[in-house]
Amino acid sequence: MTIRKGRVAVSVATVWTAKDSARELDKNAVVNPVDIDSWLGGLTYETSLALCRENRIQTQALLGEEVWIMDEQDGYAHVIIPAQSSSKDERGYPGWMPLCQIEENAESLEGPIAVVQSKKAMLYAEDETPQFALSFQTVLPVLIEGTEWIEVETPDGKGKLKAADVSIFDGFDSVPKGSGGDIVADGERFIGLPYLWGGMSSFGFDCSGFSYTMCKANGYIIPRDAHDQAASGEKVELDSMEPGDLLFFAYEEGKGSLHHVGIYYGDGKLLHSPNTGKSIEILDMAGTIYEKELCAARRYWLKTEG
Repeated sequence: MTIRKGRVAVSVATVWTAKDSARELDKNAVVNPVDIDSWLGGLTYETSLALCRENRIQTQALLGEEVWIMDEQDGYAHVIIPAQSSSKDERGYPGWMPLCQIEENAESLEGPIAVVQSKKAMLYAEDETPQFALSFQTVLPVLIEGTEWIEVETPDGKGKLKAADVSIFDGFDSVPKGSGGDIVADGERFIGLPYLWGGMSSFGFDCSGFSYTMCKANGYIIPRDAHDQAASGEKVELDSMEPGDLLFFAYEEGKGSLHHVGIYYGDGKLLHSPNTGKSIEILDMAGTIYEKELCAARRYWLKTEG
């Protein structure tokens, strides 16, 4: 089987469980350009909860992110997201994405990258006409670096970002490795953002999408899902946790199946994206179900001497 490579051609592409997983009310999420705000704004608590309960969404990918096309049926591509490691497939995260949201001829350019550091950043056309908002941690190749504007290569051609919205690096390997405190500080910026099952963008995160993205922002690429995140990293004893460590929670008071991850805030508190109907928060775990269900901690950030 020939694998075709492409790149995400919309601000946020939702990766569905099957080619028929998207409902009529999800139509704004499966077109190009997408309208994420209208999609999310049109979801009720029940229709949002169904994304999880009916196993409709797997993950999301951001503009410019590489996808591998394994197959296509009825306007959808069966894809692998290689940057999102998963025990579901050793090559990356699998799922289905609308073909209209993939640009197959978008080559990866070598050289510097622009990484969105604002919570959201407007992408502009070459004539500086606003196009659409990009998520935190969207990565695009840099063509021209100016003091006010950064010209970037998108899957659909050239665009511009405001220099104040991005950081420029030689490549992802040159992104500075942050501390646990840096991971917490990035996470705090999103307090109040509503939870989204499968969410991997600053339009809405799920629990592991939140931990994944805050680690990515600090130079650490970790597995996509909570159970895989719990199986990697450095093991931390529960009496030795430090801010920035990832905490994992399991049913049956920590003895059952793992179902949640959050970031340790310090002082017995949890920074996390809880579940449908709730928003990113800092929670004092004492006396809550989270205190009973806490089962493991992992550290992905590096301690430095000094």
